[in-house]
Amino acid sequence: MNIAALVSGGVDSSVVVHQLKEAGYDPTIFYIRIGMEDKDGYIDCPAEEDIEITTYIARKYGCKMEVVSLHEEYWENVVSYTIDAVKRGLTPNPDMMCNKLIKFGCFEQKWGKEFDKTATGHYATTTEIDGKVYLSTAKDKFKDQTDFLAQVDYLQISKLMFPIGNLLKSEVRDIAEKQGLPSAKRKDSQGICFLGKINYNDFIERYLGKRTGKIIELETGKILGKHNGYWFHTIGQRKGLGLSGGPWFVIKKDIRRNIIYVSNGYGVETQFGKTINLQGFNFITEDPWGEFDDEREITFKIRHTPEFTHGRIRRIGDLYRIESDEKIQGIAPGQFSVVYDKESHLCLGSGMIIDDQV
Repeated sequence: MNIAALVSGGVDSSVVVHQLKEAGYDPTIFYIRIGMEDKDGYIDCPAEEDIEITTYIARKYGCKMEVVSLHEEYWENVVSYTIDAVKRGLTPNPDMMCNKLIKFGCFEQKWGKEFDKTATGHYATTTEIDGKVYLSTAKDKFKDQTDFLAQVDYLQISKLMFPIGNLLKSEVRDIAEKQGLPSAKRKDSQGICFLGKINYNDFIERYLGKRTGKIIELETGKILGKHNGYWFHTIGQRKGLGLSGGPWFVIKKDIRRNIIYVSNGYGVETQFGKTINLQGFNFITEDPWGEFDDEREITFKIRHTPEFTHGRIRRIGDLYRIESDEKIQGIAPGQFSVVYDKESHLCLGSGMIIDDQV
């Protein structure tokens, strides 16, 4: 089998190569550069060390290696999406878009199409049922990344391999250490890659600027302070508001008037909701329910967490509505709600959260 392995220089993707070699495969390693250069200046991920480690892995295991660039594609598909979503007052998910459009989109169209399978270091698995491939959760529930993969389509998931999906993170590091891999004790990457060492708010300010607005207590209408633009804040945010007497949480935003509404305390009712409306729902393998009007039991997530929340889903026209069994804090438009089978935790797909009103 001809396999392309996407290797970043981190411990997870490095161990992917080891696992493939142990299974008798001879993968071709690809390092994808996704930093960017735009008209205002240059921004890049700290790629040189990553490439050095990836080159070492290729030599150690006798694999062909190629460094490929998707700078422009990443800007057009992921960075621009992020800026546009923030400008509209939404909470974007760049990682999800990167997987769908870059790693398994543009890469596949340019290089991956020459291979039978593409292997990555994601913590996920695939399950075949009646000849169809489904995205399923990883052994390590704390590291599981199916929520970042839930916008892929069936052609993409049928071609993907996740060689470390049946390992715990601790087992991955043990393998790396025993094999003497330079990434064995390397810290996991955090944040959005295209920012490199640039602070997120500095990046947003560069493209959207600053505009002073009011911070208002939702329940009383009292003006508590000022902010530099609604685009610096997300629903459910606690830190960075600069208010005393907290904790304060962002509850809603008035985009037109540039107002941030907040509530004080952990248990305030306005912080929580049980109804989630989704648009553009993407079923990865198939719609398991077909045309249905009654509710179906599911589990779901709206953020990266090991816990699943139980609820029910119903189709309403072109939208899907989830009624959660539990109150959920910080339901933010623009986030993706990822839906799972209630028993097997097969990942069925995801849709983007919109405002409560339908």
